[in-house]
Amino acid sequence: MQAAIEQPQKRQITPCHGVEHNVMITMRDGVRLATDIYFPAAAGQRLPGRFPVVLERTPYGKSVPSRSERTHADATPLTRAEVAGYFVAHGYVVVYQDCRGRYGSEGDFVKYLSDAKDGYDTCAWILEQDWADGAIGTKGLSYAAHTQMAAASLGAPGLRAMVVDSGGFSNGFQSGIRQGGAYELKQAAWAVMFAAEHSRRKHADDSDGLHLTPQDLDRWFKRMPWRRGDSPLTGAPDYEDFLFDQWERGNFDSYWKQPGIYAEGYYDRLWHIPALHISSWYDVYPRTAVENFKGTKGHGAPQQLVLGPWTHGNRWETFAGDVDFGPAARLDASLAPSFLELRLQWFDRWLKGMQTGHGAKATARSPVSLFVMGGGSGRKNAQGRLDHGGHWRVEQDWPILGARDTRLYLHADGSLQSGPAPQTQGAHEYVFDPQDPVPTLGGSVVSRPPAIFAGGFNQVERADFFGCRMPGRPLARRQDVLVFETPQLSHDVEVTGAIEVVLHVSSNCPDTDFTAKLVDVYPPSDDYAEGYALNLTDGILRARYRDSWEHPALMEPGQVYALRIELFPTSNLFQRGHRIRLDISSSNFPKFDVNPNTGEPEAQATHSRVAINRIHMGGVHASHLQLPMAPRAAKP
Repeated sequence: MQAAIEQPQKRQITPCHGVEHNVMITMRDGVRLATDIYFPAAAGQRLPGRFPVVLERTPYGKSVPSRSERTHADATPLTRAEVAGYFVAHGYVVVYQDCRGRYGSEGDFVKYLSDAKDGYDTCAWILEQDWADGAIGTKGLSYAAHTQMAAASLGAPGLRAMVVDSGGFSNGFQSGIRQGGAYELKQAAWAVMFAAEHSRRKHADDSDGLHLTPQDLDRWFKRMPWRRGDSPLTGAPDYEDFLFDQWERGNFDSYWKQPGIYAEGYYDRLWHIPALHISSWYDVYPRTAVENFKGTKGHGAPQQLVLGPWTHGNRWETFAGDVDFGPAARLDASLAPSFLELRLQWFDRWLKGMQTGHGAKATARSPVSLFVMGGGSGRKNAQGRLDHGGHWRVEQDWPILGARDTRLYLHADGSLQSGPAPQTQGAHEYVFDPQDPVPTLGGSVVSRPPAIFAGGFNQVERADFFGCRMPGRPLARRQDVLVFETPQLSHDVEVTGAIEVVLHVSSNCPDTDFTAKLVDVYPPSDDYAEGYALNLTDGILRARYRDSWEHPALMEPGQVYALRIELFPTSNLFQRGHRIRLDISSSNFPKFDVNPNTGEPEAQATHSRVAINRIHMGGVHASHLQLPMAPRAAKP
């Protein structure tokens, strides 16, 4: 980790002038994809010779600036031409391509599932060109990270390096599309907003098409559950089809093992590709980044992992939601002078073979760079956010060396305690009504205002969050949220790694969900009279999948079952005087779809039931939270 990096400057990038727009590249099925190609040039003329290639495939418009191409010093994203100009000036050809069925490309858009073959065919076409030297690197955020891993999963020719930024499904069934058997409603929000955008472009000159606003999305979320033919996407059948194809497929079958959404099934084709995996604690892809790093390291090609405290792709910011981590949190303040240079370092090393200059900086970094949240003053800063603080930590591997899994047992008195499991059995009961779900207050989501907001927030209802009732009450005071917490900590405790909750449960319904949320509880202060309950990470499990993702089984009323809930990984320093808290419930909406408790097929329920759910603890039903307690490391 570099201790001090020159502060980022305003843009000084000259757009590239050697460019061919809308080159139509033919795929194996005859569909042509629109592609822009930027070349090294002088006086407006292409330079002769062969060059390594940087490729990005996107559904968001090859000419539309990516919102992630910005810095703390300049909030206006760089244009595609400016980003291309940066890499071209360093001796690369840059290729941007519209995904199938989007913007200038032909064909029908099928989310995720056409990108493996199209990415492969595009790489093969590049290698045939007289300006390509045979080495291809890929980059891109979110969907453009998915397209990278999709092509790599088929062994795309010439692919020599990747910068996989906040995406690239390791297993979309477990993270990014579904999670714990539940469906991530960011997929529904994405489908609605981008179907509307596609329709506006297609029907720009008439009144036909799909016309939806964020406010319409808010109203449709209140109308859930949706049905095929009765959803906001009914006017865009292609989008409605792929949405419900995902939503209705609750079992882990062959659909979920296709390249593009299941990289872990193809890791043996990725072992030779050096990859820089990037995500963040309040993103939807930290589990994806960790699993891809673990699945591809140790087989020859170097892998690096970066985990920051940001929301989805917002690596230039110091905050996530209502919580600030200090200026060191920015990527362009700690890991490299800019995100552009970070990628250039990686490509120079692995596409050009440079072991000096930028290439040397790529290999000088530790394999793992992660941000440990916490350690701040706890005061409200000038922007009105909690000063939670934090620092970067460098490691050689993930899980980090020396982390010790520690169990904190749930007790009937609401406490969370280490040591031996309680011998006295007990149970807590609550009523879960699918018509009154627990609202999502931040977390590892993709923000889709006005329905969904990502980041860290005090877990108290407020008017700008979907489903909240005013005056706002702490979620801990809802009758359907069970709270377990430690006494005030006598010393600092760092938790870094994967979090797991084991619950022993019963219900009067054949199926229901159980959610778990890890919370850092601040004591009362002058700025926060009732303290501050900061959400860190959460998870969910649909009970029918407790034993098998392939063969779900409904519950027998009253029978006790053991469930294992996997929360997303995180890193946080719980300071002395704070409490570690675990919230248990049965819904987290609209992050996840709401279980109707009936046991009917996924996304096809005809009615809902009120569930009486029980959490059992003590004796043979030793429900517990398992935390990876990390050894304290010196701050870099």
